[in-house]
Amino acid sequence: MRSAVGELAGRTIVNRPVAIGVVLLLAIEGLLAVLGLFVPVEPLLRGWLVAFAIWSPVPIGSMILLLIHCLTGGKWGQAAAPILRPAAALTPVVALAFVPVLVGLRHIYPWAADPSAIPADVARWYLNGPLFSIRALIALGGWSVLAVTCAAGWGSALLAGLGLTFFGLTISLAAVDWYLSLEPHYAATAFAATIAVQQLLAALAVTALIGAPMIEGKVAGDLGGLLIATLLGLVYLELMTFIISWYGDLPQNAAWFLKRSGFGWVATLIVATLIGAVLPFAMLLVTAIRRSRRGLRAAGALIVFGSALHIAWLLVPAFDVQAGVIVVACAAVAALALISLLIGSALGRALEMEASSPSRWLVSLSISGLLHRAR
Repeated sequence: MRSAVGELAGRTIVNRPVAIGVVLLLAIEGLLAVLGLFVPVEPLLRGWLVAFAIWSPVPIGSMILLLIHCLTGGKWGQAAAPILRPAAALTPVVALAFVPVLVGLRHIYPWAADPSAIPADVARWYLNGPLFSIRALIALGGWSVLAVTCAAGWGSALLAGLGLTFFGLTISLAAVDWYLSLEPHYAATAFAATIAVQQLLAALAVTALIGAPMIEGKVAGDLGGLLIATLLGLVYLELMTFIISWYGDLPQNAAWFLKRSGFGWVATLIVATLIGAVLPFAMLLVTAIRRSRRGLRAAGALIVFGSALHIAWLLVPAFDVQAGVIVVACAAVAALALISLLIGSALGRALEMEASSPSRWLVSLSISGLLHRAR
């Protein structure tokens, strides 16, 4: 088992494209620090957070889908594996991309800059720098281990069940910490679930967009059905959140929606809903389109675009200097996407080689035996 793990690690770490991608990511993060010496650092770090929120759902969502498939099975997971496995293996890169957020907490979050802005007991026992960092490291570290394990094909039903439980607990904290606490007086009990479904939707949409050769016919129809289900789930959660906030009529919740009620942000939400939800939903209802690779790719592209607009609508209005945040976010998303393609293609080849290696079966048998003994 150790030799198999070491062999896979060697193929990825020593892999030149992976090394180049990691170096590029570190260089970009270093550039943020340098630029912060000459221009206001707040738009840089806030734009990076928005870009992180748009880009990270794909690796994390791919990890969730691999865990779900490990429990449920299905040809859709086998056909999507060439996309989901390298995408999930990018989760450690997600952890690395979160470093600027941890370093620049007080430039991003109002509670970090001024602890008196929130109740004293909340600042003491929950929303403070050390505890925020500990929770983030636990979540990102655990997700990275789960993602690499599943991507390498070393998972089991027991691990998948425990992994999904761990994810459910940690995303409930991470979503509140990373995004909802940008406006700490706003409360939404379904916010963490919304982010989790958004991650699933993004991973499915990218899988449909890239499209492995096996994704066609009935398998494509199954993937389209999953897209329909996650789209409905996301729209339902957002709609119920708005209705509950409107019915409750609490000042802090009303203020959150008022920030997003300007003409530009209302237009953004309408475009995100029409292009990212209504149009692909209508397309996927047609069996011929749902089972067509071209139709599935078109729906995936629309959902990816709509998801990016939706996340921007959620986060950017929380900031004062929004134009600078949007510019930085667009540039950062492009850079992170290119880095992901570079590293992901190399990881895909490494995982394909590992899957065909006889040592993989020895590893699987060893893990299965250990889990059987544990039970």
